[in-house]
Amino acid sequence: MNEIIQTFLLGPIKAMADYPPAVVETVIAGLGNGFLYALVAIGFVIIFKSSGVFNYAQGAMVFFAALNFAGLIDIGVPWYLAGLLSLLLMLVFAAAVERVVLRPLVGQEALTLFMATIGIGFFLEGMAEAVWGGNPRLLKIGLPEGSVFLIDYAWAQDLGLDVIIQQSDIIAIGTGIVMVLGLYLFFQFSRIGRALRAVADDHTASMSIGIPLDRMWVVVWALSGGTAFVAAVVWGSKIQIEPTMIGLALKALPVLILGGLTSIPGAVIGGCIIGVSEQLFEVYWGQPLLGGATTEWFAFMLGVVFLLFRPQGLFGERIIERV
Repeated sequence: MNEIIQTFLLGPIKAMADYPPAVVETVIAGLGNGFLYALVAIGFVIIFKSSGVFNYAQGAMVFFAALNFAGLIDIGVPWYLAGLLSLLLMLVFAAAVERVVLRPLVGQEALTLFMATIGIGFFLEGMAEAVWGGNPRLLKIGLPEGSVFLIDYAWAQDLGLDVIIQQSDIIAIGTGIVMVLGLYLFFQFSRIGRALRAVADDHTASMSIGIPLDRMWVVVWALSGGTAFVAAVVWGSKIQIEPTMIGLALKALPVLILGGLTSIPGAVIGGCIIGVSEQLFEVYWGQPLLGGATTEWFAFMLGVVFLLFRPQGLFGERIIERV
């Protein structure tokens, strides 16, 4: 028993205490990944909060946007024009999905709508690969790459504060913060944002005061398409664009379990918790004790454990239905 405690508890803790800069580097790398997960999770939250539809295709939408962006650049379109065209395509496609696929299913059971989004996801993946091919590629738009010192002064390095961070992590964290602030301002102060909040609170009451639900849902899906595009730009610049990207994007699911399905701040906080915890576990437990690759499953295991104790998430709404 003492050997087990020494190996799995005291050993990793001692390794953290012996070299704190490595802990800081691991935490920042985890935050970078966590904000990537949060960018995808925000798309889930926007649609579910307003319409009650769990859009399983959100990860495929990120892959679709990233591959279109990279494909247009590959054929010679300037990156800024390729980005604009890809964003417009995502907005139009997301609105078309709501109008053509989901609106005829209004009134059907939630499981039917969920299955429809699964079909949309496979369609997006297949269509993107049919047009642009399935070869892995990076999204090269001139974003900074490489690593920098967190405190770039000689005295800091003399004190052992030589923390090195990846610039892609800084971009992911900054983009996530800007997106959350932008959505907050949109929902709090714009006319459409206030209407969407009213729709999320009560559909019937919203219709009674003249808010057109059909238009609001188009806006919601367009917003989701826009968030997928932003996530695609950050993800595509950091990792290779290939179909496995969809599975990686589905790490937004444990993020939603932790943060709650109806909370944008919850998506961000859940993403940070998942990103940091899986990175710390991988570095201090996974690689030395379990052979590595624990990031493949740790987030989902943590989500299941959390689900047992607080199924509505940290910031989600608890819904009790009596039957």
